[in-house]
Amino acid sequence: MIRKLAVLSCLAFLSIVSEVSAQEKSGNPIFQGWYADPEAVVFDKTYWVYPTYSAPYDEQVKFDAFSSTDLVHWTKHSNIVDTSAIKWVKRALWAPAIVKKDNKYFLFFGANDIQNNNEYGGIGIAVADNPAGPFKDYLGKPLIDKIYNKAQPIDQFIFKDKNTYYIIYGGWGQCNIAKLNKDFTGFVPFENGETFKKITPEGYVEGPVMFKRKGKYYFMWSEGGWTGPDYRVAYAIGDSPTGPFKRINTILKQDPAIATGAGHHSVINVPGTDEWYIIYHRRPLTETNGNHRVTCIDKLYFDEQGFILPVTITKEGVTAHKIK
Repeated sequence: MIRKLAVLSCLAFLSIVSEVSAQEKSGNPIFQGWYADPEAVVFDKTYWVYPTYSAPYDEQVKFDAFSSTDLVHWTKHSNIVDTSAIKWVKRALWAPAIVKKDNKYFLFFGANDIQNNNEYGGIGIAVADNPAGPFKDYLGKPLIDKIYNKAQPIDQFIFKDKNTYYIIYGGWGQCNIAKLNKDFTGFVPFENGETFKKITPEGYVEGPVMFKRKGKYYFMWSEGGWTGPDYRVAYAIGDSPTGPFKRINTILKQDPAIATGAGHHSVINVPGTDEWYIIYHRRPLTETNGNHRVTCIDKLYFDEQGFILPVTITKEGVTAHKIK
């Protein structure tokens, strides 16, 4: 009888431990260090985050990545690529975007911060056999090295719809979309002959993101100034990747009690569910240096009509969620 009670007590204790573990929170930031512009994706049953190494501009010469199986415990993968592997990058590289295709991982990035068509740089690609790298230069040159429709070639996002891969990008308050060819070496023009189609919505500044939910295309972007407290995220909904897109609302912004400058985000959907998360950067209240940004995560919710509800930014983050 005593042994039976001991077993029952042990089982009860394990049940309590399991319940507590299930309620463990990620906390915000989700990992230590100055990191911004996070690209969040799911590869197989693992969550990955690829952020900008947020340092003075000319020190942004590398990317680190972070992986997790539950959104709570993160593993750092240091220096998955740096400028020694991409010879044409003379200054910074930042705001990565990544996609898996044909068992290869293609990492897109902005580099050199070109200000006109006489400067060399733009959006490049690195490639690897593993999401943790090491990545090497794919083209040996930028994929986009000119300014089209007044959009600086930065802040690219890769969106797959059916069998087509789109690149959506742009700074200086302008946004373009283009169709990538099959091997990511160039582009396929739209039916009207355009290669770079302008889809700039009202308020757009930078940091485009697109995802599809229940047949609708959600287009999101950052507004305001990246060093200021007014940095924020807004969105629109369209019937196709090319829109048209009309601004609906701001859904992410600072909370003066928690953090400032919340913006430049990405979105992940847990495969097989309607569970969504927003991963973004923000600036701790203790910091005034523009580069002191941290990567955070919170839940993303929709109402019955499919509109995105304003995000509540938290210190606690999210509970563990493994991919089944």
